[in-house]
Amino acid sequence: MKTYKSLLALSGTLCLLALGVGIAHSQESSASSTAQVHLVITDQAMSDSSEVPVLRPDAIKVKQGKNLLKVTQLIPAQGENAALQLFILIDDTCDTSIGNNLTDLKDFIKAQPATTVIGVAYMSNATIQITQNFTPDHDLAANAVRLPRGNLSTMDSPYLSLMSLVKAWPQAKVRREVLMITDGIDRLRGDRSSGSQLPSRSPAGMAAPTTNTMATISPDADTASRNSQRYGVIVHSIYAMGAGRLGRNAWEAQLGQSGVAKIADETGGEYFALGTQNAVSFKPYLDRLQKIFNSQYYLVFQAVPKKKEGLQRVDVSTDVANADIAAADNVWVPAAK
Repeated sequence: MKTYKSLLALSGTLCLLALGVGIAHSQESSASSTAQVHLVITDQAMSDSSEVPVLRPDAIKVKQGKNLLKVTQLIPAQGENAALQLFILIDDTCDTSIGNNLTDLKDFIKAQPATTVIGVAYMSNATIQITQNFTPDHDLAANAVRLPRGNLSTMDSPYLSLMSLVKAWPQAKVRREVLMITDGIDRLRGDRSSGSQLPSRSPAGMAAPTTNTMATISPDADTASRNSQRYGVIVHSIYAMGAGRLGRNAWEAQLGQSGVAKIADETGGEYFALGTQNAVSFKPYLDRLQKIFNSQYYLVFQAVPKKKEGLQRVDVSTDVANADIAAADNVWVPAAK
């Protein structure tokens, strides 16, 4: 099986597959004090029962700190600009009871438009094992979906696996999105939840106070989120129960959900879960995800650079009635010149 490194060999192919997006290639604006950057944003309705409102460039506000930035383009990700690279990551530690849901996933893959190329991989040992590289052949991609192995390795971390993919993903001016299917539990750093410690003895023979440490989400969740934002990758995720003792532990499952939901929220994606149980069907989630893909825009604006390149916090909003925009928290801004 190919590892994530084989993604690097796809850059030439993807350049041919990618549809041209009308975004200026220059990273500098006419004013030396700003730099042109772009985000992919999702236009959502406040209620599922309402139609998604149409966005206009003059109705979009982008703030960087106290600075109100100039919006130069708002391009619907449709028609000649509809190209999408979608990578599906399935956690090999998922319980095999997920099998019935994989039929929904295969149907979703097959129903994708011709402008979408799809890759499939399985997460294990802090990396990914690719079963299908990016391909416009959706039947081929669907056939690459198999049951997760439902077993554990020595280094299982969905966050490190996501980082492996994101860092190896060839750059392209198209939408780049991931669908993760995982319980989010970081088994590699499982010792982070050290409950109450036994009292220790002071030199005078007195018992020292008992120290209680509460478990937290994986420290790698924040790094995976920032890496995804650095490379302009939107992460969506569906919860699936994991195998083994930790997979059955509601506390660990909630921590895992929090870590993956954090990444989805901060990258502008969506997180789907029904408590800590497997959904009867993934179809409602996947229908929602398709609606998201159909309602995306390229937002181009002039950011204020700092002395060094890096992620800059931005806030995207609109005054269009009934509109609810999903966007990454941060955008990569080149250094000032």
